[in-house]
Amino acid sequence: MLVTGGAGFIGSALTHRLVQAGYDVAVMDILHPQVHGERPAINLPSSGRLFTGDVTHAPDWDAVLRLFRPSQIVHLAAETGTAQSLSAATRHGAVNVVGTTQLLDALSRSAHVPDQIVLASSRAVYGEGAWQCGTQTFYPRPRSHAQLLAGIWDPEGPTAEPAVPLPSCAGRTEPRPTSIYAATKLAQEHMLAAWTAAHDTKLSVLRLQNVYGPGQSLSNSYTGIVALFARLACRLRPLEVYEDGKIVRDFVYIDDVVEALFAAIARPAAQPRCLDIGSGCSTTIHELACTIA
Repeated sequence: MLVTGGAGFIGSALTHRLVQAGYDVAVMDILHPQVHGERPAINLPSSGRLFTGDVTHAPDWDAVLRLFRPSQIVHLAAETGTAQSLSAATRHGAVNVVGTTQLLDALSRSAHVPDQIVLASSRAVYGEGAWQCGTQTFYPRPRSHAQLLAGIWDPEGPTAEPAVPLPSCAGRTEPRPTSIYAATKLAQEHMLAAWTAAHDTKLSVLRLQNVYGPGQSLSNSYTGIVALFARLACRLRPLEVYEDGKIVRDFVYIDDVVEALFAAIARPAAQPRCLDIGSGCSTTIHELACTIA
């Protein structure tokens, strides 16, 4: 089993779970300072093998695949800053898109075809998501600067009736990325779907909701709003809530995400599958801030 990004928040927790279940696990991770700090504290089981390497660098992939021939690959390595991606588009495209194509090219060079690839994708691929206005379902564009200045927080629907957000579902909600990050995650999905179909390899895509829990970095400003609010609360600083605080998110605990990934690994499907991984419960940002404060 090869886990890319396996020293990160989700990756390290998954690696511990896999080793406990008896899997032979190798981890490939660049140990980026934004995620791990200048002096990384590696939380991996003693039997897990760590390859420090860059997924965008072909020689690093070749070195890993010379030493390790994984039956399955869990692809977690990614730049994940939704807002940051707008000002660091090249970095997000390089790691998320080119890092994935480098993986596929390295597999071709090594003449190795894994039984399954599991991709950790993101709820971000849905963008603003689907909304309902009366009997009509529509996909809104991001709100304009003028709308935000006017305090119009919800998108305007095709009729005068109030618009209501619909739960996202891989089986019925169209992906409509509204950030560079989201576009790169959807590109990963498409590229892996094409490659695995051509090589008769199983594919599981898990679109993760907002993951939180022990092991999440409190120093990385782009790790998520739960960690951001927790960091501010620990410093006795106010939690600033934008707009009306009614933005809704699904916050899913790290252990549940690990179990979902583990289930995808342990029980590959005959056909490619795309699954949403969340708690199934909606929480507004205002409710989150009140809970943490």
